[in-house]
Amino acid sequence: MHILVIEDHDPMAKIIETILVADNHTVVRAVDGRAGMAMYAAKPCDLIITDILMPNQEGLETIRELVALNPKVKIIAVSGSGRDGGMDYLRIAEAFGAVSTLQKPFQPEELLRLVRDVQKVAA
Repeated sequence: MHILVIEDHDPMAKIIETILVADNHTVVRAVDGRAGMAMYAAKPCDLIITDILMPNQEGLETIRELVALNPKVKIIAVSGSGRDGGMDYLRIAEAFGAVSTLQKPFQPEELLRLVRDVQKVAA
């Protein structure tokens, strides 16, 4: 599976990439939503894993734009903030079109289970 990881925190992006590559996925990375949108427009992928809170273009805006571009796009939203100021970012991400969400910190098996669930649906 070809996966785009949009994550501004480099150590977290490397962890996600390492987990996915070890499970035989091809991974490309973007540092924010703006860069992720450009990468997806240049070469669409099978799955996008995006953080929510990022500089330049945050994850919720990115999810909305990706879904507008391709309503069938598969997105997993990831966030360590969860609730901030009464907003539940992961729930909003699902309302905007994310097929699944994952709260940081997470175990590698949790991420792989979600990716495999998306693979089953896409197959």
